Amino acid sequence: MGAAVLADNGIVYGGCNVEHKFRSHDVHAEVNALTSMITNGGTRAVAIAIVSKREHFTPCGSCMDWIFELGGPQCIVYITNSEGLITSEHLASALMPFYPY
Repeated sequence: MGAAVLADNGIVYGGCNVEHKFRSHDVHAEVNALTSMITNGGTRAVAIAIVSKREHFTPCGSCMDWIFELGGPQCIVYITNSEGLITSEHLASALMPFYPY
């Protein structure tokens, strides 16, 4: 999996899954891209695009926590397939409508 974050400064930051032999320590692509944004001076995510082999996919709850923290409820979440075609587009608030923000 891969992800790209568009920050409010207009810069795109990328990330990918980093798997660990103990699965509980995996770093998801969304978190990797978001933390790359912060590391490189970005402050707020406007949109995030997630590349998945599956057509019907949404970020996990942990990744959604990061998306809300660094992008907020209006952050646009794009799901793309392995060819880079957008298969769905959502506001973060639509993916987790009862999130306590």
